[in-house]
Amino acid sequence: MASNTNKSSRKLVEAGLPKRRRKERIFRTLGFAATLVGVFFLIAFFWTLLAQGSSAFVQTFIELDVEFSEDALAPDGELDLQYADFDAIARSALRNKFPDVSGRNDRRALYRLISVGAGYQIQDAIRADPSLLGKTMQMQVPVAANIDMLLKGNIDRKVPEAQQPLSDQQVAWVDHLVAEGSLSKRFNRALFSNGDSREPELAGIRGALTGSFLMLLITVALSFPLGAAAAIYLEEFAPKNRWADLIEVNINNLAAVPSIVFGLLGLAVFINWMSIPRSAPLVGGLVLSLLTLPVIIIAARAAIKAVPPSIREAAFGLGASEMQVVFHHVLPLAMPGMLTGTIIGMSRALGESAPLLMIGMVAFIVDVPSSFSDPATALPVQIYLWADSPERAFAERTSAAIIVLLGFLLVMNLAAVIVRKKVERQW
Repeated sequence: MASNTNKSSRKLVEAGLPKRRRKERIFRTLGFAATLVGVFFLIAFFWTLLAQGSSAFVQTFIELDVEFSEDALAPDGELDLQYADFDAIARSALRNKFPDVSGRNDRRALYRLISVGAGYQIQDAIRADPSLLGKTMQMQVPVAANIDMLLKGNIDRKVPEAQQPLSDQQVAWVDHLVAEGSLSKRFNRALFSNGDSREPELAGIRGALTGSFLMLLITVALSFPLGAAAAIYLEEFAPKNRWADLIEVNINNLAAVPSIVFGLLGLAVFINWMSIPRSAPLVGGLVLSLLTLPVIIIAARAAIKAVPPSIREAAFGLGASEMQVVFHHVLPLAMPGMLTGTIIGMSRALGESAPLLMIGMVAFIVDVPSSFSDPATALPVQIYLWADSPERAFAERTSAAIIVLLGFLLVMNLAAVIVRKKVERQW
């Protein structure tokens, strides 16, 4: 009787095997397809980003024979850098390449081939070497953003002149300069050495990078000690009662609060009540500290929980006090997880822009901040500002800034892995 029952059960199982295997194949196929879709969109995203932003790391320069005329720079016999018209010197050098250009309108169109930064570059050259007065020197000065876009292929020559940012005459002048070898492409140092600018060819991310770095210093200096101390207390010393449960629930809820809420809190407390300077790295770091603190506490508590109870029991058995158990045994073993959570929290803070917009860091800041109280912006906010600019050249700089931001995030995540491996201890 039992054997017949076993045979019938086996037949039922065998009859259902094809259906189970078919469902398994369908599930595997759907999972593989979902993975392929995700990888496709990821590749498409990075390909588009690199295609649009890689050209921003290269800039077009024009070679000019700049004459440091004594009449223009030292009319009274002494070098006068304050009132000298360096733009006129740059325009004169460009006009020498096109002596046939006459008429006010044609000359204005010709002058728009070079950047307004050419005058500043000439001023820096004579300030660094006053002996250039009265001499002529070849200099590489940046061209205007539209000329740079034309040479990079971002402006379609087939579009009618009325719909182009450049006239046909300007395009012809550019072709003439290319034919005689006066134009060249070099690494765009201005992207990393300059602050923000209204002129795309002069705009850089140095100010935003410095502001982000100063804010992250404040964030890690505040959030890591406070987060680690709170996690140690809640996990090792706090009594297990309703108050502890309430605190734990609120910490978990704070980790899920939209980031713009922290910006409103920072605006109300740090700026309106404490009168901290608006759009300063100090207030930005304080706001980001509030944002990352719940994440660090949760990660630190998870790392402390992961330490085996046998470590504590062995330490107590050898006569260690509760403080000695925590700081000599539990904390060193939990430190890799705590540091990893902190670095991941810093990565989130680096990419945040919504709370910074609320505290005024969306302002147009040209100067690079030199202290925690100077006006500054952050790299995500700089990306937002450039993306909102109508100039075509800012589009490639937006993509380039995103590439730099993703590079920093990648470095921070790699640092989390490396730090974890370095300080990890086996038990």
